[in-house]
Amino acid sequence: MSIWWSLHLRREAASVPLARRLLLGTMETAGVDPEISYDLSVALSEACANAVEHGGNATSGVSEAYRVTAYLDGEKCRIEVADSGPGLARGQEPRPAGPDAEHGRGLFLIRELADHVHIGAKPGRGGTVVSFDKTLKWKKDPSLLTA
Repeated sequence: MSIWWSLHLRREAASVPLARRLLLGTMETAGVDPEISYDLSVALSEACANAVEHGGNATSGVSEAYRVTAYLDGEKCRIEVADSGPGLARGQEPRPAGPDAEHGRGLFLIRELADHVHIGAKPGRGGTVVSFDKTLKWKKDPSLLTA
């Protein structure tokens, strides 16, 4: 089975749970194991939160958008979150958060929850793309197959 979807979302905090719920609903319908679904939904939430916080031009005053794309294809799920912010400089890696920091752990959490993670510049217009994938496990009797 192959499923994919793409969302164009405003850089607002309310967009994060929307993307998460759509991913969870898609995975439940497809019959993905709930533990895998949960891990990917947390990783997606972190990537979206980063796009909301860092993914735009703060001086423009415009609420730019970001894009979320999810692919469930065979035994793998791949998720991409792309924003239009300043992006990371070539070769730059996010700095680790200090032990008492309230922010700065999102990308490290994504790396723990996903099998493969790539953080890079968006081709052409600038911005950042966070993509990650995970091998899927299936629950018995998926609702898509019994409907």
